[in-house]
Amino acid sequence: MENSKIAERLEHLAALLEFQGASPFRLKAYRNGAETIRAAAASVASVFAQNQDLTTWPGIGTSVAEKCRELVETGSLKQIDDLEQEIPPSVLDLLRVPNLGPKKAATLFKELGVKDLEQLKVACEQQKVRSLKGFGVKTEQSILEGIRIAAQANQRMRISEADKMVRALREHFSAFRGLERFEFAGSYRRGKETVGDIDILAVTTDAAGLMDHFAKFENLGTVLVRGETKMSIRLDTGFQVDLRVVPSKSFGAALQYFTGSQNHNVELRHRAKTKQLKINEWGVFVIGSPAELANDPQLEGWVAGCEEPDVYAAVDLPWIDPRLREMRDEFAWADAGQLPKLVETKDIRGDLHMHTTASDGENSLEEMVAAARERGLDYIAITDHSQRVAVANGLNAERVLRQWEQIDKLNQQLAGQFTVLKSIECDILEDGRLDLPDEVLAQADWVMASIHFGIKQTRDEITRRILGAIEHPSVSAISHPTGRLINRREAYEVDIPAVIEHAAKHRKILELNASPKRLDLDDLHVRQARLAGVPIVISTDAHSTVQLDNLRFGVQQAQRGGLTAAHVINTQPWTEIRRWLRKS
Repeated sequence: MENSKIAERLEHLAALLEFQGASPFRLKAYRNGAETIRAAAASVASVFAQNQDLTTWPGIGTSVAEKCRELVETGSLKQIDDLEQEIPPSVLDLLRVPNLGPKKAATLFKELGVKDLEQLKVACEQQKVRSLKGFGVKTEQSILEGIRIAAQANQRMRISEADKMVRALREHFSAFRGLERFEFAGSYRRGKETVGDIDILAVTTDAAGLMDHFAKFENLGTVLVRGETKMSIRLDTGFQVDLRVVPSKSFGAALQYFTGSQNHNVELRHRAKTKQLKINEWGVFVIGSPAELANDPQLEGWVAGCEEPDVYAAVDLPWIDPRLREMRDEFAWADAGQLPKLVETKDIRGDLHMHTTASDGENSLEEMVAAARERGLDYIAITDHSQRVAVANGLNAERVLRQWEQIDKLNQQLAGQFTVLKSIECDILEDGRLDLPDEVLAQADWVMASIHFGIKQTRDEITRRILGAIEHPSVSAISHPTGRLINRREAYEVDIPAVIEHAAKHRKILELNASPKRLDLDDLHVRQARLAGVPIVISTDAHSTVQLDNLRFGVQQAQRGGLTAAHVINTQPWTEIRRWLRKS
């Protein structure tokens, strides 16, 4: 069994156990184990085949290792089979409703027989939910509002989840010997934060053989349709994957066409028409030619289509990066010869938001430092939570200062080879004050101010809190400025244009939080910050060493906002950032 499948089964087990009200520590063990296994280079199956000990892997305990062995040896987990006899899989969708929680979801299932989102909606509309102990009218209304978010989560998966599936699909297809070319298109290629389905384009002389191979994909649920050149499947998660086999001479045109966006393609085709050309998934054709009339790249009148840059060149345009193809700035930049060199992951010099075991992280300070150095970074900021976030074991003033003493000693040992910043993620309290004394914050190298509580306040109240934090002399940046959790919680009410304007006025930084659960700021807000001249920090908000790899999702979001390395402050050495902050 492949690592991706083992990880998926462990996560599914955790979801079922969560519904039953299992210990948070137990759930965390399975989810951390899944994360480690999914990111591992070595195969779990090979570990057991060689009689090695899986518990030597970080985050893998005895229980998780035993579950992995059962999956490898039998292909299933008896515990999951037993739990699914009690809990219909559709019931887990209830956990996607914001603030519902496993305990209340279980009550709805047991008391009202609610098994899915549609039944939950009906129960709320019929005012049955409010009669249950611990619910009430407000809870019923909140659930009804949250069902829309939960339904959307079923339709679109986060980019990180799509990325895991893409990697599994890429590995599967790479084993087919007759594959000449192969690429993913659609919203995944454009780097959107959520993906509705996965589009695959392939060139092969054996389309039937490739489709037979596709049908053997481990996560296959059902084959929806199969023709001579197209095959669609639904995965066991309910997600759809479409495969199209295209001629070699059409591959570039098909890649451009199926990448989108629709608005970008409409403009490209309009430009083609002014040149008496037609662009579609088969190529670029002279209008009225035999090739255009037959959509046949072998006939007279075919202009381009083998490679994607040739499609753009046919209408006198340079190739446009897929992450810019949203009909915003890309054509104006292209016409002016000013398409930006987008920021890349390799440009990032340091990560300025992460957590350790001092608050709610999985790894120690030393382990986070070692992992960051392995990834080629030059500096990191340890930004554990402040005391207001008691659920995350937030640090009070005494503990913060003690941690900073530890960091000072560690920097002496590192002797200039790497820098650890004395930092904190300091909560902006409901009344607008910061969560730690000014005299403590003044000693920090880097302070991120954030909101975790009071998110139901009015737009004016929340905006006022953030603007006040921006004005504070010790605050360096505002972290995850809208507070959203993708497919889980909408952004709180906040005037982001006012926040951007205030950050520009006071020379402060806004975070693009690279956690795929957040990606906050979103790409449109990133664009607004760029236009206002506000620097962006791309940081992982990592709670484990593995999550440091989420940096690439933040970079991808920055690319969608048109950012170059010059727009991202942590592409610079720490000495330059410190100099910039001191001028604020």
